Amino acid sequence: MLRKSALTLLALMVVAVCVVMAAEKANVTITEWDIPSRDGHPHDPLAAADGSLWYTAQFANKLGRLDLKTGEIQEWALKTADSGPHGLTEDKDGNIWFTANSKGYVGKLNPKTSAITEYPMPDAAARDPHTPLFDKKGILWFTVQVGNFIGNIDPATGKVTLKQSPTPNSRPYGLRMNSKGVLFYCEFNSNKLASINPDTFEIKEFVLPDPAARPRRIAIAPDDRVYYADYARGYLGRLDPATGKVEEWASPGGPRSQPYGIAATTDGMIWYSESNVQPNTIVRFDPKTSGFQTAPVPSGGGVLRHIDVTKDGKDLYIASSGVNKVGIVKINR
Repeated sequence: MLRKSALTLLALMVVAVCVVMAAEKANVTITEWDIPSRDGHPHDPLAAADGSLWYTAQFANKLGRLDLKTGEIQEWALKTADSGPHGLTEDKDGNIWFTANSKGYVGKLNPKTSAITEYPMPDAAARDPHTPLFDKKGILWFTVQVGNFIGNIDPATGKVTLKQSPTPNSRPYGLRMNSKGVLFYCEFNSNKLASINPDTFEIKEFVLPDPAARPRRIAIAPDDRVYYADYARGYLGRLDPATGKVEEWASPGGPRSQPYGIAATTDGMIWYSESNVQPNTIVRFDPKTSGFQTAPVPSGGGVLRHIDVTKDGKDLYIASSGVNKVGIVKINR
């Protein structure tokens, strides 16, 4: 069912909250909007091709879309109760795909017709699909955290294929793709990252130096090096898959800062959030200087679990789950 918020442009100007972070070559403005569903717990944001911001309202069992030009928000209720929508991605036709983290399926929403198609997992153990992503050939890939699978779906046939992550109970989590079409994911319950050859489904693991490392989300820079948010140790890390070299930097918020959502912009800068710092922060890392800059999230954040980059590669979309807001991080260079 489609719902429209009562926000007008005037109201938007009232509720939007901004903060500016002085930077060497950029300043940042963070603007947030309340979502219509009370206690909806927006989990993952998605930057759609048309510039809109989509989100999963996990506790409300809905998907939402924010039109940043008008401030209008629309929400769609899912067919299956308590699906727990989690991750989002978009196909070439503008359909929005989501993972039903609580009901063991992957779904597709056609925003034009509001039709929802469900793709159930062929193995009951794959009960919690997590993060979805399309490869360059239009195949949908996704992680399954507790089930310990990597999966894919061929939208042309609806066939779902699952493969166990090599390390038992490794909890595959964040998923990204590099410029060559190779997929990478992090194993949140181990000190490993892994790559996936989308043509052969071959999985290769990379062991991080510290056994206590727990990478939760990843970002891939334009040079194809993989950055990871080490949630357990409070570090930002970088893997060069070509050489296996790993480098790490202590996050500004300290060992208990719990770095979480992370993304890379087209200028090579790395952006992530410290989820256990109050208020949550947006952190900028410059790989050229190894320098950090930090800005507070105006609402406090309530945990930014994922960050997406706008299609022009310049700005960021966020979901502040604990405070029921979504937002944009404008990077003014």
